[in-house]
Amino acid sequence: MVPPEDVHNGKERGRVLLEGKTVIVTGVGAGLGRECVVSALREGANVVMAARTRETLEAAAAELDQSGQRTLPVATDITDADACAALVASAQERFGSVDALIQVAAFEYVFGGLHETNLDDWRKAFETNVLGALTVLRPVTDAMKESGGGAVVLIGSQSMFKPSLPQAGYGASKGALLSAMYYLADELGAHNIRCNMVVPSWMWGPPVQMLVEGKAKHKGVPEAEVLHDIVGDFPLRRMTEDGEVADVAMFFASDHAKAVTGQHLMVNAGEMMR
Repeated sequence: MVPPEDVHNGKERGRVLLEGKTVIVTGVGAGLGRECVVSALREGANVVMAARTRETLEAAAAELDQSGQRTLPVATDITDADACAALVASAQERFGSVDALIQVAAFEYVFGGLHETNLDDWRKAFETNVLGALTVLRPVTDAMKESGGGAVVLIGSQSMFKPSLPQAGYGASKGALLSAMYYLADELGAHNIRCNMVVPSWMWGPPVQMLVEGKAKHKGVPEAEVLHDIVGDFPLRRMTEDGEVADVAMFFASDHAKAVTGQHLMVNAGEMMR
């Protein structure tokens, strides 16, 4: 994870992919969403930060952009069409355009197999992860059409391809989002709007760190042993960090990927190859 004081050092390191662009990041919390904001700022972008909790957004914005000049926190529920329209209008009013969307917001808490899962949880997963994504994409892509194009980056999950109970409902919703991405790429390409998906698996960040700590405490073993049980067979012998997933999302959002659309890229330390 990149310390806040390093967020603005992209120019000094010669790594500015998004200079002058405005990026909307949804699902800004303690994990991947926050790291996407960090990466976008480091790469020179203005960032519109979206999540349901205003206090969380404002605290993150104050930490990552102390000047307040390059971030705009907007409390947004992506399943609410009016809220999504207001998000995009705020971005245009503050920064003039919308050049990229990093769609991180998701509902993950769908656990159990065929008979154990609450089907209402499946519905909520599809409502948020698929229909919510489409709801925010409507005003975002309208804004992109006005400015001549843009980039949409969706976040998938390796559970789409590799069954990992009890995540059936979550994996199914992300699989549906992947199918939708192909149609979106085809439809939106005529407007110079690209649509791609980053597909992470295990990501080292606050949620997984808590899981590893909890398992280690429960088993009475070192955390390193629990972590090795997970990643010991990965080709890179380590777990991908959420900031590394965020960096790949920035590549898709940048002009370095200007001829790339309708693709998914797995960011998983080689855990699964296809």
